[in-house]
Parts: sequence; C-alpha cells; structure tokens
Amino acid sequence: MSPDPQLLAVATALPPHRFEQEETLAVARTVFAHRLRDFERLAPVFANTGIRSRHAACPLSWYLEPHGWAERAAVFERVALELLEEAAGKALSAAGLRPGDVDAIVCATTTGIATPSLEALLLDRMGFRPDTLRLPVFGLGCAGGALGLARAGMMARAMPGRTVLFLVVELCTLSHRPEEASATNVVASALFADGAAAALLRSPVAGDDTSGPRFVDSAEHTWPGTRRIMGWRIEDEGFGVVFSQDIPRLIRERLAPVVDGFLIGRGLTRADLGGVICHPGGAKVLQALTEVLAPATAGMDESWAVLGDCGNMSAASVMFVLERRLRSGAAGPHLMLALGPGFTAGLTLLDLRGLKG
Repeated sequence: MSPDPQLLAVATALPPHRFEQEETLAVARTVFAHRLRDFERLAPVFANTGIRSRHAACPLSWYLEPHGWAERAAVFERVALELLEEAAGKALSAAGLRPGDVDAIVCATTTGIATPSLEALLLDRMGFRPDTLRLPVFGLGCAGGALGLARAGMMARAMPGRTVLFLVVELCTLSHRPEEASATNVVASALFADGAAAALLRSPVAGDDTSGPRFVDSAEHTWPGTRRIMGWRIEDEGFGVVFSQDIPRLIRERLAPVVDGFLIGRGLTRADLGGVICHPGGAKVLQALTEVLAPATAGMDESWAVLGDCGNMSAASVMFVLERRLRSGAAGPHLMLALGPGFTAGLTLLDLRGLKG
C-alpha cells in the first residue's frame, strides 16, 4: 500500500463584504417583519447562533431584493472563481509550488452550478496544465469539506508522487430568498455565510520528506430514512434551503456508534484522539457534538471560533477549523467530522504534525 498522503498546505479565503450579526438582524427585520407575523419570536435566533460576524458574496443591499436563477448563477461563478483563485494561490505559495505542479484537482460545492465546472474554468485562469485530472463534486452539502478532502486524499494515495489540489467553495448567502416569509428562511438568514478553502496533498515516494500532517483514512455513513433532513428545494427563484430541527437530536442518538465503529476499525478510541475538527453547523450542533465526542473535545474551541467569526459556510467551514487547528500546533490523530444531506456523516482521520512555512 502507498504511504499516507501528506497535507502540504491549507489556505482559506473570504469575500470582501463583512457583516456584524446585528446588521443582519436589522436587515432581516426590514425584509421579514411585515410579512411574517412570528418574526419577533424568531428574532432571538440571530443572537443565539454563536455568530458575531459573517462574510458574503454581495453587499447587504443585494439581499433586500429578489433575484432569479440567471443572476444568482452569474454572481456564483464570478465570486466563486475569485475566492478559489485566492485560496489556491495561498496554498501553492505556502507549499512552494506552482500551478503547473498540480496533477489533479478535486472541487466541491453545493451552493451553485457552473458548466464547465469551476476547476475547469480555473485551468487557464491560473495556469494549470491542460492534462490536469479534474473531479467536480456537487451535493455533499456541509459534509463536502470532510468528504471532499477524503476524495482528494484517496486520489493522492492512488498516484504516489503526484500532487492533488482540493478546492471547496460555498456561497450560501446567494440562496437568500427575501420573498419567502418562513421560519426556515429566517433561521437560514441568521446562520449561513460564504467562504472558500484549498489544500494540497501528495503521497511521498522514496527520498521525499515525510514530516508534516497526513491523511490517514476516511468513511461515511448515511442513515436510512433521513433523506429529507437536509438539502435543497429546487424552485424557479433558485435553491430553497431544507434543514430539520431534529439534527441535534439525531447527533445525540445516532452518531456515537458510527464514530466509534470508524475509530475501532483503525485501532483507536475517542480517548486516543489528539482532538477533533468539527464542522460548525450552529451552536446547537456544536453542543451536541461536544457531548457525543467526549472525551475528545480538544479542537472544539476552533470550531466555535470559526462559527463566531465566519458563520456557517457549509462545506468550507471545516477547512477553516482545520487551518486554525494546524496553526495552534495541535498534534496526534484528529477526527474531522461533518454532517450533510443524505443525512450523512463524513469522517476523515488525520495525523497532525506541524506544516512548514
């Protein structure tokens, strides 16, 4: 078997528009209060999310008006490419590599559609080779960071000595629907944000430096009967968010056996972990994860910090947590965990050692 792929670099990028949570509440009140009788009963969710600020693809004024598929798609393609170029450029620079050194690209997103896909559009834009292998991944939702990184790790393991670039971008705010006066839409307005991330992986060959963090293994588990827990409604105006209030309960009732089974199969228990890298889906989700993953709770501070500073950026969020965990100097086996449509748990086992640079 090939050696575990090394994680050569991790980088993130945020769009330029930053909103304090108080600003978003004020805008939400302007949009929804006259249409939704229960708005003031729902308004405390903005304070209870654990979010202090968020970044978005567009200025606040954009979210006051309805937008159709074509306009949303145009904004998605433009901003997503800008963020991916920034994140990929940072990762390549940190690893001392050029675009021409990349052999394969895995690109995950669930908040917009582009054909040719985003990584194809980046080839000429950034100078990647024409023979670069491409794997666009759509539909994993919030699990896309953990599972997308896993797909990139699997690809790197299959191609020793080749460099794989993992990209993830989510522009969740583009699904905001000011014309939809519903409790779900208000909660989504309180939670979701935009961001992108990049990581470089390579399986070492003879003579390579084998220090640094490594991708070890991955798994996923999709629970039967849970297909409507999380996802999109596809409608004329664009994507409409679907998520259930039952998610924290499902975590408490069903996640532990999945996590323990994955770890036991690799000769580990939760107590053996040096920490966890959890997708910050929201305050209630992080509280449930802290209970279920104990005693492996080192790293939860980074999840709370990303939630507070950046909001829920869907698949991209867990990569922001990974970046902060690496910067903290954390070491040892770490479980990366994210939950997404399916309803699916994505699990990725990493062995963290300090990144160079």
